[in-house]
Amino acid sequence: MGKQNKTRKYATMKQMLSLRDQRLKEKDRLKPKKKEKKDPSTLKEREVPQHPSRLFFQYNTQLGPPYHILIDTNFINFSIKAKLDLMQSMMDCLYAKFIPCITDCVMAEIEKLGQKYRVALRITKGPRFELLPCAHQGTYADDCLHKCYIMATVDWDLKRRICKIPGVPIMYICNHRYNIEWMSDDYGAP
Repeated sequence: MGKQNKTRKYATMKQMLSLRDQRLKEKDRLKPKKKEKKDPSTLKEREVPQHPSRLFFQYNTQLGPPYHILIDTNFINFSIKAKLDLMQSMMDCLYAKFIPCITDCVMAEIEKLGQKYRVALRITKGPRFELLPCAHQGTYADDCLHKCYIMATVDWDLKRRICKIPGVPIMYICNHRYNIEWMSDDYGAP
């Protein structure tokens, strides 16, 4: 019989003594933390972000027909891929008059995408769309959040950011049609 090969154990470490181990000298040991007793009569303070009071009614009182819909770049692209007419699908979703709006940075994003997205560029440059100026720096469209608009997006991260703002409805694409998520948390739909 030959010599038996031992397999080497990778990523193994030598066991280390805990700083509370009894085998260590008293001066090297970690001293136990003393818990502070809290007075149950004191009030707990939390920092809650302040939102405008007009958004805390049953719904955002600034929203009403004609609805202003702020459209994101990916919403336009996904609508084209799903073969949805923007105007007709929004009318089917809202059953009211609306004004589709696009910010400067969304227009810049679509122009940066190049020839592949020329259909989206042609749609957004039409007379039906209202072009809004941006107040922020750069061309990152997700920074354009407005409280008096319905936000149309398919981006999950942007949806999560919008949900933190009370009273802002979100329009999204689901099952080849537009749906609207009116309010987040405890706020009721109109």
